[in-house]
Amino acid sequence: MATNHLTVEAAYRDKFPQSASLYERGKTVFPSGITHDARYLLPFPVFVKEAHGSRKTSVEGHSIIDYWVGHGALLLGHGRREVVEAVQQQMARGTHFSANHELEIEWGERVKRLVPSAERVRFTSSGTEATLMAVRVARLVTNRTKVVKLIGHFHGWHDQLVLAAYAPYTPDDWSMPGVSPGVVSDLVAVPPNDLKAIEQAFQEHRPACCILEPTGGHWGLVPVQGEYLRGLRELCTRYDVLLIFDEVISGFRVHPGGAQGHYGITPDMTTMAKILAGGLPGGALAGRRDLLEAIEFGNQYGKKMKHPGTFNGNPLSAAAGCAALDLLADGVACQQANRLTGKLRQQLNALFVRKSVPWIAYGEFSMCHILPGYTGHNPVSADFIPCDGDYRKLDREQPAALKFAFRSALLTCGVDWFGWSGMTSSAHTEDDLEETVAAFDRMLSMLQADGLI
Repeated sequence: MATNHLTVEAAYRDKFPQSASLYERGKTVFPSGITHDARYLLPFPVFVKEAHGSRKTSVEGHSIIDYWVGHGALLLGHGRREVVEAVQQQMARGTHFSANHELEIEWGERVKRLVPSAERVRFTSSGTEATLMAVRVARLVTNRTKVVKLIGHFHGWHDQLVLAAYAPYTPDDWSMPGVSPGVVSDLVAVPPNDLKAIEQAFQEHRPACCILEPTGGHWGLVPVQGEYLRGLRELCTRYDVLLIFDEVISGFRVHPGGAQGHYGITPDMTTMAKILAGGLPGGALAGRRDLLEAIEFGNQYGKKMKHPGTFNGNPLSAAAGCAALDLLADGVACQQANRLTGKLRQQLNALFVRKSVPWIAYGEFSMCHILPGYTGHNPVSADFIPCDGDYRKLDREQPAALKFAFRSALLTCGVDWFGWSGMTSSAHTEDDLEETVAAFDRMLSMLQADGLI
């Protein structure tokens, strides 16, 4: 953060001195002092000691309304009693048996009941592993190598799909530091919400599969909606391309059956994580029985996809996952989070109008995105998609000084926002929304005082 942004930085340093000290200590252990890129913040990140419901508590003792909700994993909020009890009971029985156990079957059965595409399920330890498996299965069963993805859609950090996941987007060069040109050549990235581009890619490259976030890149930063998904499903069927929904974020969040349950569109395979494991590490690939047969011994393909994984289906994650999926199966948690976030988007837009700030809040379901520098019409609507959905305008890098000052000022005012976006949980309340809008009001005044807006 630039040193002339005195209002924000001084207030931030004054409120979080112990976090500053811990960050200096962390820098002697971790690259840049952090364990996840998204947690990088200047002048330093806030350190948290505990979390309950919709809030977490910093090491200094400050209560902060949380809109990261475990990177999207905590639809039920922090420390939901039933999940905590399930994990505690399992901890006493054992955390790792190196053997099959009944709880992994019960966990998988819940996935099958809720997710329309889940004829068979295979657990992994993360969403990144799940999407890596999905691509490998698709290549094995189709004997093709190309993969189509949408620009701006994130499917984990592995080599196969990390390309074209981050702005700024340069279509003539999908290079990524550390990823070899040979891997790059197997990926075809096309613009989102453009069915003609998808069809052209299918005709030209005859790919094994097409993968996307069914609510849009970076969980709806560039929204994808039902009409596009229905068109994509038809194209995949017509061209014999496997359709993969990456529901790592949207799974169990937008609807108990994920985006596919909400829209009534069934992909060939689905990747899941986050809410799946009730806030503990865990992912899964689910899909058609004949496709996941690629992992079986003695399968019809005459070759088996190898899949080890020390913590696949581990008892602790299975216990948390079973408890969480039972709690959200009736859809009430999804509906509550969706309703509150729609109200939050409306209230933030009303605030931006009142303060004459050229920003817009938008999104769908329980997800809220903030777009600074927006010069179009602000309808103060919960469901408005700005910039006609143009990914080049919606998904773009903001100035670093503004980005860091925005988050630091909000934290100072008692709100932790996930970059320029946020998600709610069923634990968030009307009072949380009121405090959040008031915090945004104070944050904007601080940015104005520092000449950032």
